[in-house]
Amino acid sequence: MMVVFTFLAGFLKGGSGLSPFHCFLMTLMRMRLNLPLHLFTHIFHVSKPTVSRIFNSTLNVMYSRLSPLIVWPSKEQIQISLPMCFKTSSYRNCTSIIDCFEIFLEKPKNLRARAQTYSQYKHHNTVKYLISITPQGVISFVSTGWGGRTSDKHITQNSADRGFTIGDAVGLYSAHLKIPAFTKGKQQLHPSELETTRGLAAVRIHVERVIGLVRNKYTILQSTIPISLCQVTTPGELTSLDKMVTVCCALCNIFQNISLHLIHCKNSKSYQEYFNYF
Repeated sequence: MMVVFTFLAGFLKGGSGLSPFHCFLMTLMRMRLNLPLHLFTHIFHVSKPTVSRIFNSTLNVMYSRLSPLIVWPSKEQIQISLPMCFKTSSYRNCTSIIDCFEIFLEKPKNLRARAQTYSQYKHHNTVKYLISITPQGVISFVSTGWGGRTSDKHITQNSADRGFTIGDAVGLYSAHLKIPAFTKGKQQLHPSELETTRGLAAVRIHVERVIGLVRNKYTILQSTIPISLCQVTTPGELTSLDKMVTVCCALCNIFQNISLHLIHCKNSKSYQEYFNYF
């Protein structure tokens, strides 16, 4: 934590009798522990509006400084320390594993917003994010938030500027899209499709674990997010929730993937070369 604070210290500002470190600590506590605002008023002896103001200003600094830690590495960089479980499988050329996750949202009063954010899958109003990880478990992309009604396909197609899209369009990037087979229109899967789907499930579980890690480490992402964190004053501006999700992913890249690489990568030189990239 102190390493991150030192990295941010020159950009953080105190206020209301609190030092920059206290502001940083308050923001981390809210994201990690999901404590109610009134509890911070007792811990730090400030008002609720002050807690909100400090959280938003500190979050802005953390986003601007930490978001560059989420980068899309080249295929060559990924191959440097490719885990053995990928090297010995048919997915040795894998560069990205993608999935979507949803965060519960307070029910909007606006009927249109309520319809756009309602997730048939979760039976709740949600904000949906697309996340991508490398085979090493490093988060390489996280999208902005979309209404829970939006399909995974639409979100992926509209994230193409970051290096991937869906269906036939991946050919434009000389890429191949691998997705599980579906039983739609047929009674059961062909044995070859079943085997391929099992292999994909073994790969896909990596991104599910990373999503679980982010949500378990920063428990505010498990809660029902207030509408205030999803509102913007300027068109095109990122919401506080978008910034928070990005910061949580960046922090996980810093702290968690050291252990992932120690497990997966036996070549210390390759390990160091890969991390120098970040």
